[in-house]
Amino acid sequence: MASNTKPGENILWGGRFTGTCNTLYSLFIIAALTPFMVAYNESIHFDKKLYKQDILEDEFNKIEKGLQAVMKEWDNDSFVIVPGVDEDIHTANERRLGEIIGKDVAGKLHTGRSRNEQVACDMLAADRAESEVDHVMPGYTHLQRAQPIQRLREVVKRVNKSALGCGVLAGNPFNIDRDMMAAELGFEGLLWNSMGGVADRDFVAETLQWASMLMQHVSRWAEDLIIYSTAEFGFVRLADAYSTAWRLRGKSGRVFGQMAGFMMTLKGLPSTYNKDLQESWEAMLDTVKTVSDSMQIATGVLATLAIKPEKMQAALDPFMLATDIADYLVRKGVPFCETHHISGRVVALSEQTDTPMNELTYDQLKSVDARFEKDIAESFDYERSVEMRSAKGGTSKECVLEQIKVLRQILNA
Repeated sequence: MASNTKPGENILWGGRFTGTCNTLYSLFIIAALTPFMVAYNESIHFDKKLYKQDILEDEFNKIEKGLQAVMKEWDNDSFVIVPGVDEDIHTANERRLGEIIGKDVAGKLHTGRSRNEQVACDMLAADRAESEVDHVMPGYTHLQRAQPIQRLREVVKRVNKSALGCGVLAGNPFNIDRDMMAAELGFEGLLWNSMGGVADRDFVAETLQWASMLMQHVSRWAEDLIIYSTAEFGFVRLADAYSTAWRLRGKSGRVFGQMAGFMMTLKGLPSTYNKDLQESWEAMLDTVKTVSDSMQIATGVLATLAIKPEKMQAALDPFMLATDIADYLVRKGVPFCETHHISGRVVALSEQTDTPMNELTYDQLKSVDARFEKDIAESFDYERSVEMRSAKGGTSKECVLEQIKVLRQILNA
């Protein structure tokens, strides 16, 4: 839709420039309105994604109809952004609303609220693990996806508080019902201090911090796959469609950078609202998109990769059972402080005689320590070794299935 509004007219801070100005101040005004400065100051090109959040806060009849018309323009991509006028999503919506229903009515849009507070407002892994629970590989670690999910829920519960009604910074003079608005919009409470409310971006900072933690897990998981898919290991093979999944590891750096950059923006700001806070949207929207895209890629990688159990089995080494020898001795009553020393001597004997540890004779083992009995042979069994780790969170089949059950409960909660 076309607009007759000129750059600089009705600009958010344009009222400040009316009346008599000295020459230096006039030069500042001209500089501020140059295309570069206007473009640099605008946030409309990234926070336009928040158009629904900005519009749906108002439900008065005439304004609501006008806002729905504006939203329809956003939806069908016919909304025309006016450079120099539409500084951000809020001014863009209000400007267009005024063109549709008239400025007198549209001007009431912000009665009872301020633009500052608006800104402050806005199971595949388990299945795969279960189907392949019988396979053993050396050094395998299970990605506990439940932990990042639990952290996200904690973040949402902590930061889902409403700033609506805080006014510009000192509160609202129209006796509006903040509790009602918060409940209607799905918030779980209020930001009680108005000065803190308009300045609050903890919800952005914590979201970025959570995303960084999640992407750290994803990056390490991707690194495992990178290693395990190399010719040296060959434990897994990625589908051709996801052969470039290594980008997951690289994308984590992007998310870390957004979080660190925004924290640097926050650290030097004085109390209440500052325009620097508009930096929050670009960081958060980019991070949300990056994380969302990354999780889709990770899901695709996990769904389509092929494991090679025979390669995993071939990579198992008897030396990995050295701790099982120590555990065996502990069960025979040998003090724990001695068992690892004895186990080390068995490893040394294996190396000296060039005999795999599981092929040492009973007499050879007795020569290391007389407390070995013939049932020591049972300790040289990879499957048994895994099954012995039967405490909650361990690697036995029962424990893994229990972890899968817990994970599904968390995902379905």
